Amino acid sequence: MTEHTVHVEAVADRTTPDRFRAMMSGFPTGVGVVTTTGHDGAPRGMTCSSVCSVTLKPPTLLVCLRHGSPTLEAILERGTFAVNLLHEGAQGTAELFASGNPERFHLVPWEQGADSGGPHLVQDAHTVADCDVSALHRTGDHVTVFGEARLITQRHALPPLLYGLRQFRTWSRL
Repeated sequence: MTEHTVHVEAVADRTTPDRFRAMMSGFPTGVGVVTTTGHDGAPRGMTCSSVCSVTLKPPTLLVCLRHGSPTLEAILERGTFAVNLLHEGAQGTAELFASGNPERFHLVPWEQGADSGGPHLVQDAHTVADCDVSALHRTGDHVTVFGEARLITQRHALPPLLYGLRQFRTWSRL
């Protein structure tokens, strides 16, 4: 061992939901709000940190949403959605859309154009990707939704909001 090596006794335990959640909280990620509209035209949305790029050709990303959520149901009905990537000043919006508050779309400014996959959070997203559903895969209590990005809108030149270790943080400006 060199002087920079730290030896830690390895402990392996059976995987439980709590241990898995604790492990994944040590993997910080960006924060997004996935939005769409229901068949009634009402906006739907939820905070999602399970966002990942899949391929450049065609430009595809994935989001993982809880099976049975109203947002997922509306995405499946419409076949489109938007991923609002939140900037450093949008922690309150991330918490609001994670809370399930039925008034959330009355509490933040948003807009939706004719070509939008879902509402754009105009003050809170640094970038929005409007997507068409290209594939689905259910695992356990979640559904992975693959979306082909057809429009990308840059809204603010601010650093992203991050989430890890059950805390929100911002990208260092160093």
